[in-house]
Amino acid sequence: DGPVHITDGGYREKRSEEDFITAAAKVGYPDIVDLQDLDSNNGVSRWLRYVSPDGKRQDSAHTFLHPLLNDGKHLKLYVLVESKIIRVLFDDEKTANGVEFISNPIFHPNDTSIPIIVRARKLVVVSAGACGSPLILERSGVGNSEILRQASVHVVADMPGVGHDYQDHNGVFPVYKTSLELHQTNNALLGGVHTLDQAIENGDPNVRWNMVDVAAKIRPREADIAALGCQFQAAWEKDFRNEPSKPLGLFALIGGYVIPTLKLSYADNNRFFAPRQEHMSGEFISIASYSAYPFSRGSIHITGPNISDPPKFNTGYFSDENDIDLKAHIWQYKIQREIMRRTKIYRGELATTHPRFHPSSQAALLDLDISQESNITENIVYSTEDDKAIEQYLRENINSTWHSLGTAKMAPREQMGVVDESLGVYGVRGLKVIDLSIVPENVGANTNNTALVIGEKGAGIIAKQLGIVNS
Repeated sequence: DGPVHITDGGYREKRSEEDFITAAAKVGYPDIVDLQDLDSNNGVSRWLRYVSPDGKRQDSAHTFLHPLLNDGKHLKLYVLVESKIIRVLFDDEKTANGVEFISNPIFHPNDTSIPIIVRARKLVVVSAGACGSPLILERSGVGNSEILRQASVHVVADMPGVGHDYQDHNGVFPVYKTSLELHQTNNALLGGVHTLDQAIENGDPNVRWNMVDVAAKIRPREADIAALGCQFQAAWEKDFRNEPSKPLGLFALIGGYVIPTLKLSYADNNRFFAPRQEHMSGEFISIASYSAYPFSRGSIHITGPNISDPPKFNTGYFSDENDIDLKAHIWQYKIQREIMRRTKIYRGELATTHPRFHPSSQAALLDLDISQESNITENIVYSTEDDKAIEQYLRENINSTWHSLGTAKMAPREQMGVVDESLGVYGVRGLKVIDLSIVPENVGANTNNTALVIGEKGAGIIAKQLGIVNS
């Protein structure tokens, strides 16, 4: 009943959805009506999504901002697009009093205009995300003093927590061969068999579909915990044992062949590469297998005073002590594979997206004939060498799920905090950060939920402090 529609968009692929849910129950993960109720855990659920009933993606711009721009009542609201913020400006008393920006060279490559300054009388709010806000703060002189000096930036406030504690839901995307037909996946669109315009013209219902019909939150059983070793067991006891709503891992069934790629230009909006094989029998689908609360931490910092200076970015993946994240991912890989092996549509693994197991191993990959239903009921017994193959695969393929957070966290300043309980930046005045960078620990959800909550809560805090009454 809020501004953001939560529906299935009018399309679901029932065959793969029901098959995966049935198979997950055979492995011990039951069907749960609503895994997003903040309490339910350790099962699978039919996923709803931020899509309107007519199939349009629901984002914060279209649901919150555009209505205000178009209602004729908010004439003082001005939105400047295709621009990039260089820095926040401060007066001699360390009070934020403006921002400096330039035209975004992606959209204006021939624009050589000088930076423009906009002054602020009451407040400046930075909301550029976990990978953007810390860089703006550092270019503004707010950050670790040593990093700022190395980057030739004048220090306004020494804040060691800026850019620290980068977190993500890191994951892998193994692909499976299935007996599904082309129209039961989105491979036609992903692989260029049909263009988006053609699909819309033909009334293809798949254009309403983000391909994720089923998702899972999972926890290991006692035998799994013991098998992962005493160090993992100690971490489990400390952070998970007494938190039954806290999953160790997350799965998403993706109705298409998707491989994340980092070799994209900044202007390319496609996050996935989906090659199409001619005369292919059966269709490929993918599983997103990603961490819920990883222990690893990374960082992101500036290397110079200019917006064109490339940042120094360390994801920190698999950098945690005792390899707890790696062990969790090895366990997750095995679980998602056992679920897929028990589906009726399963016809084997796409080798290039899985570990390189020895052909004689019990874990060797399968490539079944399209008419050959597997009817698998027994779990694979993985050897030590098999586990090493999974580890190598994970180290070579671990990737982002674009859920970055934590780089300007809300915490006491002495604990590497950057913002206080009212979202104000320590050490300066008149400056707030309101985005996912303020989140101190990860969340067992799609982080868009969290971003919307932070935005609404932040707006309420600002309204109260400035004495604004909503009309």
